[in-house]
Amino acid sequence: MNEIKIFCPATIANLSCGFDVLGLCLETIGDEMIIRKSNEKGIRITKITGADLPFETEKNVAGVAALALLNAVNSDYGFDIEIHKKIKAGSGIGSSSASAAGAVFGINELLGNPFSLKELVEFAMKGEVIASGSEHADNVAPCLLGGFTLVRGYEPLDVIRIDSPSEMYAVALHPHIEVKTADARAVLYPMIPLKDAITQWGNVGGLIAGLYTNDYELIGRSLNDVIVEPLRKGLIPGFDATKFAAIENGALGAGISGAGPSIFALCKGQEIAEKVAFAMTEAYRATGIPSDIHISKINPIGVKEITK
Repeated sequence: MNEIKIFCPATIANLSCGFDVLGLCLETIGDEMIIRKSNEKGIRITKITGADLPFETEKNVAGVAALALLNAVNSDYGFDIEIHKKIKAGSGIGSSSASAAGAVFGINELLGNPFSLKELVEFAMKGEVIASGSEHADNVAPCLLGGFTLVRGYEPLDVIRIDSPSEMYAVALHPHIEVKTADARAVLYPMIPLKDAITQWGNVGGLIAGLYTNDYELIGRSLNDVIVEPLRKGLIPGFDATKFAAIENGALGAGISGAGPSIFALCKGQEIAEKVAFAMTEAYRATGIPSDIHISKINPIGVKEITK
């Protein structure tokens, strides 16, 4: 195989209580990439549509991730990468991680799969440094593995994939504003009170238990962030009203997707998800800021080849 076309899904990270360790994979929104073998060694970004992103390999998220993989193998080939962005940069639903994960997935396939999907996470993390200044896996892990993922630790990297309850839907409202990851991290405190830490890790444990046991009520009770959301929500106009509208209309819980500005909600069943999506859109309309809304089941596969 000398060429592969792939779908690179959007993701929601943090999931309220799981800052930097929890994420999920979306099914209905994602980028597309085409990767081709080349007799010229190295990585080249040959085409980008849908976004104004750098073509220089060392400045592009996909390029940096691809180079990390290529440096770990003795390849006789290089690779040309086309990126077709459909996830808006800075949206908070994993635009950079889709590029990084897609690049390493596609190259790995063309090389005959020398690495497992979990091993690819480490290469994709290198690309995330370009976007956020740090290596983190809470977006690239679900993008590559599908479902929900828990990053238990980074030294060494230990990622656990969790199947989604069958009726779980995610709603994501993307306001047309930008919240830079660096700015969102700058408002956080380096130290937190023990009381808040106890509450937070109780919620993380409850959320994981709820996912494994398909206990939607426990999942809802656990989608509560007492550490990060109170500090970041001021960066997102209309956040409180939009979250309230989601929960009042049946969402299990709601919060900030990644670093924002997107606001997510988890719901049991498509009917409730559609009701919640409408309510969130109406609530956010009061800000006067345009927004997009996405409704999606949880993607169980992650990045995949497009065969048609």
